[in-house]
Amino acid sequence: MKIWVDADACPKPVKDILFRLADRTEITVTLVANQQMRLPDSPFIQLIQVGHGADIADDEIVNKCEAGDLIITADIPLAARVVERGALALDPRGKVYNKNNIRHILSMRNFMDELRGSGVETGGPAGFGQKERFKFANELDRLIAQR
Repeated sequence: MKIWVDADACPKPVKDILFRLADRTEITVTLVANQQMRLPDSPFIQLIQVGHGADIADDEIVNKCEAGDLIITADIPLAARVVERGALALDPRGKVYNKNNIRHILSMRNFMDELRGSGVETGGPAGFGQKERFKFANELDRLIAQR
């Protein structure tokens, strides 16, 4: 198992959890971003910097991930693409995307996007705090234990 991170929008506390996990478990964590990032010095943590543009980082993750890998992303269309390839996806808030739920989640995301496109105010995501960090860390540990 490798862990791929859609890193441009990934919260810093989630990255910190992943960095500790990489060293503790010796699982490779690869961040994919269109900007340079400072990473801890570790043989298990890597950065792939891609060009700027829509979906370039997503395409890189989809092309490199394999069945059984774990992708960290809040991007539901990216999650759908990697699940199709046999990987799992985990939202930074601790929600798992898998073959059993991704179609429903993607449909709901598309519906909400249509509402926003027609001018309906749908609100944004709640803040990211200790509760979200805790849920992410617990779900990550559960998924790693199952590998």
